[in-house]
Amino acid sequence: MRLSDQQRLVYLYGHETWRRFSRRLAVGRVSALRFAGRTPDRLLVAPTDLRPADSFTAEEIIAGRFPLAGRMLECDGESPFALELPSEEFACRLHSFGWLRHMRIADKETAPPVVRSVIGDWIETHGRVIDGIAWRPEVIAERIISWLSHSPVVLRDADYSFYRRFLKNLAFQVRYLRHIADATREGETRLRVRTALAMASIAMPNSGSTIRRAARHLDRELDRQILADGGHVSRNPRVGLDLLFDLLPLRQTYVNLGHDVPQRLIPCIDRIYPALRFFRHQGGELALFNGATYTLANELLSVLRYDETAGAPFRGLPQTGYERISAGDTAIIIDTGKPLSVPLSTSATAGCLSLEMSSGRHRYLVNSGLPRFAGDAIRQLSRATAAHSVATLNDTSSARISASRYLGPVVFAGATNIRVARYDGTDGAEGLKASHDGYLDNFGLLYERDIYLNAAGTEIRGRERFVKPNGAVPEGGKNIAVVRFHIHPAIRIVPLSDHEVRLVAHDGESWVFSCLDVVVVEEEDVFFADPTGVRAARQLTLTMPLAGVPELQWLMRRERR
Repeated sequence: MRLSDQQRLVYLYGHETWRRFSRRLAVGRVSALRFAGRTPDRLLVAPTDLRPADSFTAEEIIAGRFPLAGRMLECDGESPFALELPSEEFACRLHSFGWLRHMRIADKETAPPVVRSVIGDWIETHGRVIDGIAWRPEVIAERIISWLSHSPVVLRDADYSFYRRFLKNLAFQVRYLRHIADATREGETRLRVRTALAMASIAMPNSGSTIRRAARHLDRELDRQILADGGHVSRNPRVGLDLLFDLLPLRQTYVNLGHDVPQRLIPCIDRIYPALRFFRHQGGELALFNGATYTLANELLSVLRYDETAGAPFRGLPQTGYERISAGDTAIIIDTGKPLSVPLSTSATAGCLSLEMSSGRHRYLVNSGLPRFAGDAIRQLSRATAAHSVATLNDTSSARISASRYLGPVVFAGATNIRVARYDGTDGAEGLKASHDGYLDNFGLLYERDIYLNAAGTEIRGRERFVKPNGAVPEGGKNIAVVRFHIHPAIRIVPLSDHEVRLVAHDGESWVFSCLDVVVVEEEDVFFADPTGVRAARQLTLTMPLAGVPELQWLMRRERR
């Protein structure tokens, strides 16, 4: 029996109320005195930070300007923590101290005093009161890792007084984070918390039992979150990359110090790499599904250099819910899954059966993605079905996303029955037939999509279809479907006729997109996941009045140069 949206929401409100009550009970009374303890006399090691550093950002910070989260804060001699911060995302970035990585390539005489001044201000204004953005679990976890990794910059030529204050506050944060770890919301944040605690357990003087306990907790969280196919439970392709930035240095730190590596750490890293290659387009970018944003080439290369699992990308990630069809230098990646749980769906999108297509180094068909630094309104727009290269029915998304502040932006209804079947042609061609029931409750129809790629990788055929559950074609009614193909901003569209357009890359490579069943319409669009920010783009739309056009076929063919 299918639950109604109202029944699902009632259940979710009850579940969230119990979660909050349990967390409050587990955390108990929070006070600085409660988490006081012994100050370590030294740090044993500074783990490596693999994230790319930028000298321009370092120079700006030294000059008293913080360029974070797409905004700039002019300090004019003031502490940044004494000023009104430009945005919540900016505050998270400032308090997490991830920007310390840029200071490692700055002038060795100029940078350390600036860094110590900012950290000293933070300890004075936020280090003694557990409250606000600065003490969110994900912010604390990143701050601990950043302080540990960049302690050589922080402590270079530091006096004894600062040295002791720094270590005392760092230990305080670790004790508090350890206390709230189990009560942290499920998902990526909890794994980051466990990673930070494992790193702190070996980078700071600790007993063997403390080190082993942190490793066991990390193992447990890795097992929960890294699926058998290497994908992350959030289904966001970029999360694997972000996790490797911390897991790879953690593995190496265990090895360098002679500690037993957590049992699940190396196997999980080895599983993440093939999944990362699965989502990688030929030009090096990661696919834009389920909350993923842009990936800079140097970010991906900085972790791929440690990949010891080299090989061709998988054809599918069955647990994560994705399929890949490729031939020649053409690749098509298709979302064939659904959120794995409601609590883990805060970044999940209504993009079931959406696709991305690349040829050579060029992405042609994309999803709109998510801006790295975005307000809530844009985040929710990017999650709609219309922001994906897939069909929408009656301007409605295939999944329902909560607008409740209490529940958060979770997916509470949508596709539950997704059918996927791959097929291989006798000539080496590949194809996929898939369907979902995301529109069944509201409109009584199933959506079907077929994709075919020839063996040379030069021709793609697609079919879009809406049918009743018994397979019958819908008759009458006013249902209108729109199939959208979001075109990457780097691709130029050249109209050829009402039913055909040419898609041209900057080096002249071109594909012709055609559909004889309906007119191919070029429309304005927005590409969210661009390094420069939200960017104007174009899209192709195929409109299907289901009473007359319940099915259509389209074709893409590469032109010879």
